[in-house]
Amino acid sequence: MSDGATRLLANAATVGDPAADAARELVAGLALRPWGQVAASVYETGRLVADAPWLAGHHRRIAFLLRSQRPDGAWGPPEGYALVPTLSATDALLAALAAGAAGTDLLAPVARGLGALVGTLLPVDARRLPDTPALDLIVPALVDTINDRLAGLDRATADRLPRPPLPLPAGLNPGRLRAVRSAVAAGAALPPKLAHFYEILDAAPADAGPTLTAVGASPAATAAWLTAAGPAAGPTAHAFLRTLIRDGGGPVPCPAPITVFERAWVLSGLRRAGITVSPPNSVLESLTAATTGQGIATGDGLPTDADTTSVSLDALARLGHPADPASLWAYETADGFCTWPGEDEDGFSVTTNAHVLDAFGQHLTRHPDADARYHRTVDKQSVVLPGHQRADGAWQDRWHASPYYATACCVLALAEFGRGAAAAEAVDRAAGWVLNSQRPDGSWGRWGGTVEETAYALQVLLAVPTTVPRVDDAVARGHAYLHESATGEHPPLWYGKELYCPTNIVRAAVLAACRLAGNRASDVDRSVMDCGDQATKTAT
Repeated sequence: MSDGATRLLANAATVGDPAADAARELVAGLALRPWGQVAASVYETGRLVADAPWLAGHHRRIAFLLRSQRPDGAWGPPEGYALVPTLSATDALLAALAAGAAGTDLLAPVARGLGALVGTLLPVDARRLPDTPALDLIVPALVDTINDRLAGLDRATADRLPRPPLPLPAGLNPGRLRAVRSAVAAGAALPPKLAHFYEILDAAPADAGPTLTAVGASPAATAAWLTAAGPAAGPTAHAFLRTLIRDGGGPVPCPAPITVFERAWVLSGLRRAGITVSPPNSVLESLTAATTGQGIATGDGLPTDADTTSVSLDALARLGHPADPASLWAYETADGFCTWPGEDEDGFSVTTNAHVLDAFGQHLTRHPDADARYHRTVDKQSVVLPGHQRADGAWQDRWHASPYYATACCVLALAEFGRGAAAAEAVDRAAGWVLNSQRPDGSWGRWGGTVEETAYALQVLLAVPTTVPRVDDAVARGHAYLHESATGEHPPLWYGKELYCPTNIVRAAVLAACRLAGNRASDVDRSVMDCGDQATKTAT
């Protein structure tokens, strides 16, 4: 158990609201680690092994990849979510093998990784793969690199591995990757969104320079740029990577930094659950850019987006600093709101639109006489979100693998700010789906019960004003699961280049669910204490 967890547990014995104590320490920590807390990434760590062996911690990163490999030879979560991390890790170990780094120890894991790719992960129709960002760029790039490395091995080593070339999934081709690389080579400016994938694009972001913190909020992109430009060309970026490497013991996370994203989600979630927090001024001030221009970005190196802007506005309002959400008009479309301007080709996000409803709902709560456009937006979102609800009552989104997250976002927004019969019916249908999908141990989850998904499910049930015994029983069982479930790492469920876990955001979601469930329980103090302790353990 960490020192932080020990302190919080000690506090629980002397104060009446340990959930609030845990929240206060969590919020205080936001300023101490301004780049955010994200679990180690197989994909990003693999790119550093392959592209930047000169960085400190190289052998520790190789060891991380070796111990992270699954028994079946793949890396990462179930289903097609394993493809990108397995490609990255296999390529990284091949690079280390070719460089002579503990070669005999690496041959077997490389063979298993290639076996998983050839046997199950690549022989799939691309339409069945998850829509993780830039998959159509990353997969062709890494398949080509692996094939080149295999072709360059000495005969004795190559004879012990599957023969190249590895195939691409059916329906996936390298056309877009080649077009982007050609355009950049011809002098076209690299769009800010694509800077996040610099490590596969052979391009220099427009904002690269000595004061750059991170290229595209990605350690891999930053390391690739530093490898090409030299560490002296980016001392701030080099210091950023050294800090991440030191804090992570060698492996690195992605995305990073997530400064605003982490702060907005943590503060909004805690306050929505009624937990009182007082963030440091520096944390509060970091959200205020959401009130100007086109809003605010997740972190340095990424473009502004409607999702982070909306949640930042919601957090500011709940903390007593409300602002006009006019910055969100830049993202309005005929169908709702896009995450980035010009994002039409990338798909609709229900969670972004739910958060937009939160932002406008907050404004109209304080300014009911606001311009009619604001009222029309709330009316529209109250219909748009139910229109994207699945037949079973859940929602699914492009930024999280679990329907419980998307469903919680939509239900919380519709229950608090939605208007009309469609919104109310959608909330009831969602609660029914949650009730019917609870697992025998009291948990909820897509692939198995998790603390994070159980927290979202509880928030859905607790947003419905009812005293139905079945709901009370489900809440009690889920509440008990949060208290009794084993400590450990949270599985990655958030969409990035691969699935990742923003640990502070998950911790805040669990604390929020515990406070809400504790309020429903008869023994409020005992329930909140149990869950506050458990949330601290699972996060630390």
